[in-house]
Amino acid sequence: MQLIGLDIGTTGCKASLFDVSGALLASASREYAVRIPRPGWAEQDAEEVWRLAQEALREAIASIGGEGIGAIGLSVQGEAVMPVDAEGRALRPAILGMDTRTGPQNAWLCDQLGAERLFQLTGMPVHTINTLPKLLWLREHEPQVWASAHRFLLYEDLIIQKMTGQPAISHCLASRTQLYDLRAGRWSPDILALLELDERRLAPVVPSGTPVGRMRPALAESLGLCEPPLVVTGGHDQACGALGVALTRPGLAMVSTGTAEVVEVALGSPALNDTLYRANISCYAHVVPGLYLAMTLNHSGGLLLRWFRDTFCQEEQRRAAESGQDAYDLILSGAGPDPSPLLVLPHFAGSGTPTFDTASKGAILGLTFAAGKTDLAKAILEGLTFELRLNLELLRGSGIAIDELRAIGGGARSPLWLQLKADITGIPVVTPRVTQAACWGAALLAGAGAGYLPHVARAAEASVVLERRFEPDAPRSAAFDARYRLYRRLYPAVAPICHEL
Repeated sequence: MQLIGLDIGTTGCKASLFDVSGALLASASREYAVRIPRPGWAEQDAEEVWRLAQEALREAIASIGGEGIGAIGLSVQGEAVMPVDAEGRALRPAILGMDTRTGPQNAWLCDQLGAERLFQLTGMPVHTINTLPKLLWLREHEPQVWASAHRFLLYEDLIIQKMTGQPAISHCLASRTQLYDLRAGRWSPDILALLELDERRLAPVVPSGTPVGRMRPALAESLGLCEPPLVVTGGHDQACGALGVALTRPGLAMVSTGTAEVVEVALGSPALNDTLYRANISCYAHVVPGLYLAMTLNHSGGLLLRWFRDTFCQEEQRRAAESGQDAYDLILSGAGPDPSPLLVLPHFAGSGTPTFDTASKGAILGLTFAAGKTDLAKAILEGLTFELRLNLELLRGSGIAIDELRAIGGGARSPLWLQLKADITGIPVVTPRVTQAACWGAALLAGAGAGYLPHVARAAEASVVLERRFEPDAPRSAAFDARYRLYRRLYPAVAPICHEL
């Protein structure tokens, strides 16, 4: 029996087919746009995302034939929200998590409920990333859309409705919205009352791994499937990735480097302590029953490297297209293991945890005529990894032990970056054989929902093979320690200037 994990990320989607042991049988992906109609806004055509997701599914299925595919699970970007009609068609572009337009709405929420109360209730710090202030913005600025929308959906429940005719959202993804009572495990009546939103205008909340229904026959046929598979709830992409790399007991940690860079640490109970509150570190429901996740966030992540590629590296992209090599490998081919002469503050989409400063901006220091493209590319990797270290130190300072980092996502394919992570953080980094952990996590949940995998955590543990290990190199770590001390001074030094730009 075969399973599909469909991952809907911020800038691209991937459809992967696995057997029940976790062997990757086929995969296909598509990229799509993030639209910036105004400074600070970030929107997306959800119908275009759905069209491209179908293309990826069709290609992956065609490569092995459409027989024996029993279930499909979803791994999706968090917080993005879109109003839809009764048929599940988006009425306007999705407002993405990286959108920062909702400062006034967050100020109103702080006045009405208080930042600490919101965190204690939902596990989500006050920030523009959250779904709640986006809904407040829609109510205030697009009242006709607000009134006419049948429901407000995120990508999981949107695509489940398109596949089956009825929406459903996992507890995991619902707990990323700031509309969800983390301890009670349901949509928060207090927050919905403040928002003046009827719960029936949101999708029903069910556990990850819950079968919703069979895929619509016409859709299954169009995708090349012989029989409609069971459609099963999955969860937030980072949580699915955490399952896919077997973060199935408290204390295990993962770094996921995709569009954003995220650290996830598995917890046995919600960690709503003062240290995490002050560091703006969110806590939400894992896709693994009974567990929670603490999550740090750097909005830029791989998106910053993609910006650099697309803006400055047309020649490397041309050579990559001709040779079949990876453009990023060509860009970094001359990079050495020692610190770059440049220092990059990677706040190109504002800062993530711990400061959550949406007005912060990127900075590049140390430029001379001797600086080259490779120096800057390497410095981007280092700046992102200094941000990673900053967040890991906060987690450890709150009493969370992190002795090893399991690396997934596109960044896990780069030995240079993986060794940098080990050298800069001082923590060993390991990678699984299958780095498409989010897709595999979604497929695991599909298998559990269909009854093929009776215990999802044990199935995850049995399937994961940790293949490569990167230990910190002591001399290089010492050199990066000195550079990190400089890095810690960078944001406080340039923030006042950035705020005036």
